[in-house]
Amino acid sequence: MKVFHRGRLAGALSVLLAGAAVPAFAETTVRIGHVLADSHSWHIAAQGFAKDVADKTAGEVKVEIFPGGQLGAEKDVIEGLQFGSVQGGIIGAGSFQAVEPKLGIIEMPYAWPTREKAFAALDGELGSALGGLLEEKGIKVLAWWENGFRDVTNSKRPIATPADLEGLKIRVTPDKVRLETFEALGAQPAPLAFGELYSALQQGVFDAQENPLAVIESSSFFDVQKYVSKTEHVWGAAALVLSKPVWDKLTPEQQQIVEAAAKDWGAKQRQMVTDGTAETIRNLEAKGMVFNEVDKAAFEAAVKPVWDNNASVFGDDLMALVEKYRQ
Repeated sequence: MKVFHRGRLAGALSVLLAGAAVPAFAETTVRIGHVLADSHSWHIAAQGFAKDVADKTAGEVKVEIFPGGQLGAEKDVIEGLQFGSVQGGIIGAGSFQAVEPKLGIIEMPYAWPTREKAFAALDGELGSALGGLLEEKGIKVLAWWENGFRDVTNSKRPIATPADLEGLKIRVTPDKVRLETFEALGAQPAPLAFGELYSALQQGVFDAQENPLAVIESSSFFDVQKYVSKTEHVWGAAALVLSKPVWDKLTPEQQQIVEAAAKDWGAKQRQMVTDGTAETIRNLEAKGMVFNEVDKAAFEAAVKPVWDNNASVFGDDLMALVEKYRQ
């Protein structure tokens, strides 16, 4: 008869119990925030990204999306990413200037004659260089998404030339380049968190604001603004980002899956912008907004000093990259 020694039996039981207590995988939950409405393409694409990541990692990486500033304004999310209190975000590229001023080069006035040239730059050398700068600040760029061309809306009058902006109080994103741009155009710009913008327009604190058409529609600015002037003064990127400690926690295989899904849904999100523009204009006109074209040559001439003032901030290498891709 075979006899089990007590020590061996205890050891075997310990191994069995330990195996029962440890799950088949260690689940990682990533909470991603953005400031736009849940009807915006950022949110729709982010939900697709979250599903793909969960499916392709067999549930090991779970992504939760929080729209409408639930995790804070973009400034708060960026700070949280650096401190590790926020895991991820979809953030307008200009907002990163608070931690890395060189990120302002993406949203310089009239930098990109077409969206496609901007895509090529961010999917190429410029995007790699800027992503590296943010990684040094503790923020990992997974993919460059799109915010789109920004137009000016206001409650007073059509804007056709820079002179028409004189005296208008306009809300701008809280970054140096955007303030300088509208100062050069003769307006009275001031920064304000996006979450406070609707009520500020409603109360007359500001006469005007500037945002892409999809944001104007999804945020119901048609209720508090009448005129849309097609300035297209800035093309804006968005970055889908993770806190570096969260990124480093993922296995190499998980990192590959997450980054591939981010790029795939970035391409789909850009297509949503393309497909939705004409319909957005029709919807805004049906809501009573009045569109007008502008003298773009006059606007470009007015903002040339902004380029001159910021060339030293960006440095020769980044300026050369922008010039390479915008040609």
